[in-house]
Amino acid sequence: MTGFFTIAIDGPAGAGKGTLARRLADHYRLNLLDTGLTYRAVAHALIQHALPLDNVSAAETAARQVDMAKLDRAVLSAHAIGEAASKVAVYPTVRRILVEKQRDFARTPPGAVLDGRDIGTVVCPDADIKLYVTASAEVRAKRRLAEIESIGGTANFAEILADIVRRDERDMGRADSPLKPAADAHLLDTSEMAIEAAFLAAMAIVDDALARRNKA
Repeated sequence: MTGFFTIAIDGPAGAGKGTLARRLADHYRLNLLDTGLTYRAVAHALIQHALPLDNVSAAETAARQVDMAKLDRAVLSAHAIGEAASKVAVYPTVRRILVEKQRDFARTPPGAVLDGRDIGTVVCPDADIKLYVTASAEVRAKRRLAEIESIGGTANFAEILADIVRRDERDMGRADSPLKPAADAHLLDTSEMAIEAAFLAAMAIVDDALARRNKA
């Protein structure tokens, strides 16, 4: 691949966009950023320092200190941090700080795959490809339960489903950069689609865009 190329992937939690982003980044040899980890890093910093999640000033300071090269998924993927992240993510000033960092990452050659909630609409509105990956709340809850059980944990399906619905409402209902598909995004509903099928569908979209770009 020559030149600069950006793939923006948005969608609700548990729809499979993270796995899809990793597959695409690996296949096309692009940089990869799960933008949700940047918000989780802010929440983690506040929790570590025993600061309240509604301390906007502290959240802004933590956002400025986020190092994109040191986002530890193993640490930041904890459920409690995810819940906290969705609360600090509603602060417009925190979002502005992190969005600038995310844009800098996207501009780093040879390009990048970014996944999150507002990539195609806010972070990279000029992305070469925009995908909106979704699935029903029930399917996403089943996937999350299976994931927990696969590592020996236990969880309650109804509680997971309620949590997902709450997060969707928060993400879609916030005033600043709500979760929604970009007007020119390609919709991928993975409710009845395995990751391999979703990857092949996304790859066809990207290959078509690359072919048109190479002809230009």
